[in-house]
Amino acid sequence: MIQFKTVQYGSEVKEIGVIADTHIPTRGRSLPPEIFKLFEGVQLILHAGDLVDEKVIDQLKALAPVEAVAGNMDPVQMQNRLGRLKLIRVGEARIGMLHGDLGERKINFNQVKELFLPEEPQAIVFGHLHEPVNKEHNGILYFNPGSLIDPRRSPRPSYGRLHIDGTGISGEIIYLH
Repeated sequence: MIQFKTVQYGSEVKEIGVIADTHIPTRGRSLPPEIFKLFEGVQLILHAGDLVDEKVIDQLKALAPVEAVAGNMDPVQMQNRLGRLKLIRVGEARIGMLHGDLGERKINFNQVKELFLPEEPQAIVFGHLHEPVNKEHNGILYFNPGSLIDPRRSPRPSYGRLHIDGTGISGEIIYLH
C-alpha cells in the first residue's frame, strides 16, 4: 500500500488554486502567463502531478505555498521527493491529493477513498485525465482541474479553485480564453 504524507495549514486558508498536468517543457514551454494573475489572492496552490520540471513549483511559490504530488510522467527522483499521495489539512478540512494513475482510465471513487484511510478526506484532488471533474460522490468532493497546457475531452485549458468555509469545501472549474 502506498503511504501518504500529511501536511498541515492553518484555518486562515480559504482559497486554494488547483492545477495538474502541466507537462512543462514536454507539452508546453511554460505556464500560461494569465495563471499568475488568476492565482492572485489564493493562500495555497495544489498541483496534482505531471509537472515534469520542478521549476513549475518554484514559479508558483512566488504567489503562495505549493503542495504537489508526482505523476506518472515525473522523473523518479521527483516522485521520490514529492510522493504520490498527500493529505492536506487546512484547519479542520481534509483534502486528499494524488495524480490518479491507478491503472484505470476512470477514477474508481471507492478505491481512491480507501487510499487515505483511516483519514476521511472531504475532498480528493486528482489529475491524470486532463479533463475537469467537479463531482460529489458519497459526501466527498472529487476534483480534477483539467489541464492548463494539454486539455483532453474539454473545450479549453482549465484550472480550478477550492473554497473552504464553515459548511465545507466546494470546487470551481475555470476555463481560460
